[in-house]
Amino acid sequence: MSRFLMKLNNETVSIELKNGTVVHGTITGVDISMNTHLKTVKLTLKGKNPVSLDHLSLRGNNIRYYILPDSLNLETLLVEETPRVKPKKPTAGILWLHFLLFQSVLLV
Repeated sequence: MSRFLMKLNNETVSIELKNGTVVHGTITGVDISMNTHLKTVKLTLKGKNPVSLDHLSLRGNNIRYYILPDSLNLETLLVEETPRVKPKKPTAGILWLHFLLFQSVLLV
């Protein structure tokens, strides 16, 4: 999820926080923990008037969800640029080597 969000630089989004606060702004960066940095922000606390801010950083674990613009091309953003490589299973020869090493440790 965070890899997808990292591609949203310069997109204007709305973000709802777990406490009901709504944040509307332009993403300047998202890190692996979903910490989100925004510019040109309108912050609306639940039941209060909106406040304008030049910049705001949100801690990732406080975010409930992102509302993305309808114009966003999700098909291109969801394609992974570098496919994940599955780790290879050890071969029988390697397992035998580990067994022999383990046996020699027990004998010492």
